[in-house]
Amino acid sequence: MSQNVSVQPLWKPRGSFIEQSNLKKYMDWLFVKKGLYFRDYHDLWEWSVTDIEDFWESIWQYFQIKSHDIYLDVLRRSDSNDMIGTRWFSRATLNYAEHVFRNKTKDRPALLFQSERQSLTEVSWATLEQQVAAVATWLRKRGVKPGDRVASVLPNIPESVVAFLAANAVGAVWSSCSPDFGHASVVDRFRQIEPKVLIAADGYTYNGKSFDKTSALRDLLNALPSVEEAVLVNYLDKNAEMEGVTNWDDVLDTPSAALEFEAVPFDHPIWVLYSSGTTGKPKAITHSVGGSLLEHFKALALHQNVKAGDRYFWYSTTGWMMWNYSVASLLMGATLVVYDGAVAYPTMQVLWTLADRARINHFGGGAAYFIACMKADVQVPTERLRHLQTIGSTGSPLIPEAYEWIYQKVRKDVWLISLSGGTDVCSAFVGGSPLLPVYAGEIQCRMLGCRLEAYDDDGRSVRNQLGEMVITQPMPSMPIYFWNDRDNERYRSSYFEMYPGVWRHGDWIKITSRNSVIIYGRSDATLNRGGVRIGTAEVYSAVESLPEVKDSLVIYLEREDGSGYMPLFVVLAPDVLLTDELKARINQELRTQFSPRHVPDAILEISEIPYTISGKKLEAPVKKILMGHDPARVVSRDTMRNPEALDLFVEMAGEKFVG
Repeated sequence: MSQNVSVQPLWKPRGSFIEQSNLKKYMDWLFVKKGLYFRDYHDLWEWSVTDIEDFWESIWQYFQIKSHDIYLDVLRRSDSNDMIGTRWFSRATLNYAEHVFRNKTKDRPALLFQSERQSLTEVSWATLEQQVAAVATWLRKRGVKPGDRVASVLPNIPESVVAFLAANAVGAVWSSCSPDFGHASVVDRFRQIEPKVLIAADGYTYNGKSFDKTSALRDLLNALPSVEEAVLVNYLDKNAEMEGVTNWDDVLDTPSAALEFEAVPFDHPIWVLYSSGTTGKPKAITHSVGGSLLEHFKALALHQNVKAGDRYFWYSTTGWMMWNYSVASLLMGATLVVYDGAVAYPTMQVLWTLADRARINHFGGGAAYFIACMKADVQVPTERLRHLQTIGSTGSPLIPEAYEWIYQKVRKDVWLISLSGGTDVCSAFVGGSPLLPVYAGEIQCRMLGCRLEAYDDDGRSVRNQLGEMVITQPMPSMPIYFWNDRDNERYRSSYFEMYPGVWRHGDWIKITSRNSVIIYGRSDATLNRGGVRIGTAEVYSAVESLPEVKDSLVIYLEREDGSGYMPLFVVLAPDVLLTDELKARINQELRTQFSPRHVPDAILEISEIPYTISGKKLEAPVKKILMGHDPARVVSRDTMRNPEALDLFVEMAGEKFVG
């Protein structure tokens, strides 16, 4: 992620592509129906964040949102004009799942599923509807009412989609954890929301290994006294049973009539998502049915160009908001491609092979996955990916070299969409536009309806310089509240403490002269060296471009005397030694691409970088550990993908690591 923006685009949309895009058709509709003409995307964006009521009402109308009651007004701000407490489409009542099933058809499957244990198989819309109806009926018979919580500990399998749609159909609030979460991590999340129903699998597979979770399920039920009904999905063992727990197949056998949808208020909770919980109890972030519905129509249709009949895939677990986001592709009439397993089992080609066999049109994953493919020089079956239209990346900044690898090794005519947003809105703030070119290391645009700016230290909006990512106008997909958050204390402290009334997201960004966005990493992990702020993503971009370096982590430690120490930790490729010559090349790369301030004080080899389950580097927790903070208070190991990776840093802190 260089300091200067790229000169030549890697991809430009053809005229025919632009004309046939959902976004251009929406703009044409605005002209015909509203008399609004926009010269380009940036004009459209400016209108969408200035006349926000007209914009969101146009999304409602364009996508023909079905409300069972007429809304009184589009936007009603709180008495204090604060984003918290903003009300949207008051008095409207609707249902998310009802909009999904508007797309049922015999012409194509609803789902395609593959796992480490299961070859590619189809789930028809008729089967999906029948199963959702059966589960919804079972939930109603068990006394589940609108607002009750249905919690899930399931792998990324069709049963997860069925369970969510059924819970939503009856007006229940959905919440999900991946089965690879530790016991304490799941309890910390679900105990906050007191679920009435728990649906869990008997285990899961990963990297060719099976992990039995039946005893963990029993422990979880003991820890959650609010659960009145539990359901076991037999994923590993078709004959597994648990006393007092209903089998999923018995739920599916529930006699049911036509699928019925409970109409709930626009701001009724749809699901509870959770912050990573690396420090303190995970925040139980609660979104609205209506806000998620509008945001997902806008994001997937207009910014990713997902159309009816397309096949949509995003590699995710059920514990990451990208699972919820990918399920939203069903709103467009797309076929959702579901995969359960490791990205490198049996080889790193497994997902690319799936893209070929499933004829995937939209292929998404974490930035770390694409960087790993680049590092491993994965041979992508380019000639067989004729259906591939877009590649989506999120989770962390995608380095320019990975952009270039995709265009050189995957498809030169694919539209690469880098997204950034998160659990906070279950969508993205910045992402793609089918009207704009793609430049290496840059996210194409700020998304419609999102008044995103970069603020300097004085709270002024700046261009072409680093700043804090802020949102200055409310969006329907912002949390309605954090569950059990008295007086919105945690909500307010999470986003609104630095700039009163303005959402500070915690990312360090630059808005370029062409209105693209470059993300430089989390602002709480910014390297403040000699009064100059450095984004960690810059360091990773330069260091990890070297083939000898597999992964890296950089932090800045402030000393009591006002000086500082910046170590760079590197994971090397197999059979590579950290020689003085390699250190010199790393330093030269940082100095050449960026500045002398980017050169670390020391380069240290370690075996692996600690990551959260969702794939984020634990920069701030490592920094706190090395500065002497109690590791148990700094990070919950249950939230980590590789908790043993912390041990070395704990040892370093014990040796009074100061450099």
